[in-house]
Amino acid sequence: MPTVVLMDVSLSMTRPVSLDGIEEFQRKNLAVHGLNMLFEHMASNYRLEFTSLMAFSSLWELLVPFTRDYNALQVVLVTDGSLGIGKGSLRHSLQTLKQRGDDKKFPLPFPFPTKLFIMCIANAEELQMTDAMDNLEELLCLSGGDGQIFTMEGPLCMKSVQTMFGKLIDLVYSPFHAVLHCGNLSSDVQVFPRPEPVVMDEEVEPMPRTVSTDLEIVGFIEIADIASPPVISRHLVLPIAVNKDVDEVGTGTTDELEEEPSASQMAGKSPNFCVLLHGSLKVEGMVALVQLGPEWYGMLYSQADSKKKSNLMMSLFDPGPEPLPWLGKISHLGPISEAADNPYGEDDSKSPFPVQPQVKRSYAQNVTVWIKASGLQTDVQKILRNARKLPDKTQTFYKELNRLRKAALAFGFWELLKGVADLLERECTMLPDSAHPDAAFQLSHAAQQLKLASTGDSQYAAFDHNIVPMHTDFSS
Repeated sequence: MPTVVLMDVSLSMTRPVSLDGIEEFQRKNLAVHGLNMLFEHMASNYRLEFTSLMAFSSLWELLVPFTRDYNALQVVLVTDGSLGIGKGSLRHSLQTLKQRGDDKKFPLPFPFPTKLFIMCIANAEELQMTDAMDNLEELLCLSGGDGQIFTMEGPLCMKSVQTMFGKLIDLVYSPFHAVLHCGNLSSDVQVFPRPEPVVMDEEVEPMPRTVSTDLEIVGFIEIADIASPPVISRHLVLPIAVNKDVDEVGTGTTDELEEEPSASQMAGKSPNFCVLLHGSLKVEGMVALVQLGPEWYGMLYSQADSKKKSNLMMSLFDPGPEPLPWLGKISHLGPISEAADNPYGEDDSKSPFPVQPQVKRSYAQNVTVWIKASGLQTDVQKILRNARKLPDKTQTFYKELNRLRKAALAFGFWELLKGVADLLERECTMLPDSAHPDAAFQLSHAAQQLKLASTGDSQYAAFDHNIVPMHTDFSS
């Protein structure tokens, strides 16, 4: 995810620090040195990362804006840990937040996923002498708790600030290199952005799962069969150049990297399996299923950014043996049978998906659903139409009536039962003189039973208690 760097330029950052007892620097000089180290690392090892630089004190200024829009960010806050005084300071803002419980003006938590890393140009002992460390920890908690506070170890000097920013680089900005395998073919690749560990909450003892550095393609499948599956993250897959003169990801200039380079540009001049795979998936309209770890899978596919440019992408499924129910278990998939090896005479051109579940799903039953008012209106009108054709439609009338009754009881829709009972009584009073006498008896009986059920009495509101026709004898 892209990075926002917040540089503290308040007056406290100009406090001098003595280096080796000879030369004096300000704390902001140490911060600038650490940021230069971070930016140089990104320029050589993390060149697809987009970064914005913002300076702040009592006011703020955007020094370097983003070139693209994003909905997830990493925030790196560089400060000496001084909380400030008066209205608008961090100490005052946190105290106000505690008193009010909810302050709409306070920016945290952000309305998007984020990680907050606080780089303190101070050591832990200095911060713990005041309430600075407690307030910074509270700030981290308000942001969502996903991040870390870094402090300098030992004296405040260039070496200490390099060590601190080196820890941030190792944790967040180290490139993820892997080997992509397909049979006897393989290719060294970089996955960007770096895949995050995933924790499955439904496990008894949740343990973070990490993507393996050995990515094994287990098969290929049509795009229509994979459809648009749910994924937890998406990543670029870039071949690592193996030229003798180039030992890095990509060969483009800085201007060329303003846009994401294609796989062929990244591979240099040497033949590369990653480029072959990308072109094949694009032409054939297929995706490759790739194993990320034990019982964890994803898919490789070609995604076009424009008419002339496309990239090899990797999407990660939820960990588990059956991430996509319509495919069944990934480990049970195999090659499509040839006609000569198909003893059952099945049509190989027909997709075998979706795989039918062995157990019938509960939502596969014929249940009554009233998502819209028109659906409920249709069911009521069906009952009334059958009521006007009594006694010829007696069985159909009670079938539809019991279906509506059971759904209304399930939803706790007591008013519906009372309303339908009133409608049936109205129909009874509007029967013509030529109507069969049994029609009035059945309508009155059905209305009475619905009214009893609408009271919620367990004797009349049981699901297994259906309304049955009233037997009458008009032969005499």
